[in-house]
Formats: sequence, structure tokens, C-alpha cells
Amino acid sequence: MVIDRPEPLLLEEAATGGRGGVTLAARQARLGWLLVLPTLLVLVGVALYPLVDTFLNSLTNARLGSSRAVRFVGLANYKDLFSDPVFLQAVGNTLYFTVVSVAAELVLGLLMALVIHSRFPARGLMRAAVLVPWAIPTVVSAQMWRWMYNDVFGVLNDLLMRVGLLDAPVAWTASPGLAMNAVIAVDVWKTTPFMALLLLAGLQVIAGDLYEAATVDGASRIRQFFSITLPLLRPAMLVALIFRTLDALRVFDVVFVMTAGASGTETVATYNRRILVEFQQLGYGSAISMVIFLIIFLFVLLYVRVLGVSEE
Repeated sequence: MVIDRPEPLLLEEAATGGRGGVTLAARQARLGWLLVLPTLLVLVGVALYPLVDTFLNSLTNARLGSSRAVRFVGLANYKDLFSDPVFLQAVGNTLYFTVVSVAAELVLGLLMALVIHSRFPARGLMRAAVLVPWAIPTVVSAQMWRWMYNDVFGVLNDLLMRVGLLDAPVAWTASPGLAMNAVIAVDVWKTTPFMALLLLAGLQVIAGDLYEAATVDGASRIRQFFSITLPLLRPAMLVALIFRTLDALRVFDVVFVMTAGASGTETVATYNRRILVEFQQLGYGSAISMVIFLIIFLFVLLYVRVLGVSEE
């Protein structure tokens, strides 16, 4: 049997696109751009355009519902921000909320993931049960906890007084020293299952052979945890940290429902809402929005560059 072999000239024409001068690689690159073009247009429409428009507004003295002429003020709004004590306090509250809540959710989420990853009766039921707090809408859970924290009819004070831990009711969400921690506790209660779910996915891809080999070598459970589980769980932990950190930096709903930013719980997002909606200062509020964007962008760079997410 004789096999027809393509002539070298034909192969060269296929690679170069014939005598037309368009190479195969060029046609593939053009096809690739055509395929991603709809996605790029959507990103420009829903992400880039609002960002550019917000930045342009931040350079003006625009007000919502005002008929006066909009005047270009340059960086004056940004200069005013860094001399605004309420804004600086809101930045501090936001960073405190982010660091404490994400750290607590990571530790508790890891413990929860280890428990529901082990084999025991009714494990499936347990996995479904731990997701209940996360499944409840944030506004609903925040309002529920607001009632539970109430110092007159709240169930939390009643329970703690019955067991002897409190002598008198405590105004959890009205005390400046307690309000932010009370809000953080609610966020940890609600979001820890999400952290556990991400870490559980990381635990399930660790091969069981590694633990069997370590057991044969005489490694204890604690040694296996620090030498096998934690190193191999690191990519999943980094993804979980990125998700929760970015979410915590723009926290709004749980704070707004529980305290409306009062009692020392004002965050950057709730302050931004107050400036835009109540005071209708579009230019100043846009500057706050840009600062929120820059803070989130810096945290993304921190995770990607320092923690080495790209190498994972």
C-alpha cells in the first residue's frame, strides 16, 4: 500500500496560510480574540466604565439632585478625606473588622473542616447542618442577632444571666466597647461555614496514601497534621483568605442592620453610603469609593506577591 505524503511545499503553505501571507498562528490568535471579545466588552461595561466614571466624579464637587454647575476640584476631595476624623476612624474600624473576623473564621473553619472530613455516623447530615448559617441571607441573620442582643428582651442576656455569667443585662450593640466585637461575632457565625466548605474541598484532594505511609513510619496525628495536612492545604487556605478578606473589607449589610454605623462600628462602606445617600455629596462619596477600591487592590497585591498565589 502506498501512502500519499504531503509535499513540503504544501506543509509550508498550510503553516503560512498560503500565498496570502496570513499564518496559521495569526489566524488562531485572531479567532482567540474574537472568542474573548464579548467577555471583554462585558468587563468594560460593568467594571471599567463605572470605575473610570467614579474616578472622574471624585475630582468634582458634584451633588445628587443639585442644579448648580459641577466644578472640577482636582484632588481636593482626597485631601479632605485624610483630614476627616470620621473617615479615618471608619478605615481603622474596617481593618480591625477584617483582621479579627478573617482570622477567627480561618481557625474555626479549619477545625470545622477537619471534623466534617473525618468519618463518623450521620456525616452527611452534619455537613448540611453546618451550612445553615451561611444559607440565611445576611440581612435576616443580622436582624435576628440584633433582637437576640437586645438588652431588654434579648435571649442572649437572659441566657447568660440564668447561668450566672452576667449580673445585669448588657447593651451589646449600644456600647462602643462591645458593639464592633458583637458585629464581628455575628459575621464569624455566619461566614465560618463558607470558609470550612473551601477548606474541606482542599482536604478532600489530599491522598490518603500519605497518611498511611506516615502512620507506618510512626508519625503521630499531630505530626501528620503539621507535616502533611497544613502544607498541602495551603492553596485552599490562600483562596479562602482572599475571598473572605475582600468580602470583609467592603462589609456593609451586617453593620448597617445591627448598628447603622453607630457605637463605634462605622466602616468605610457605611460611611460612604451616608455621604452619598443622606448628604448627597457625589464627588466626596466617589472619592471614598476610590479609596475602598485602592485598599482592596492593595490587599490583592499583598496576597498575590507576598503569599505567592500565582505559583500555586
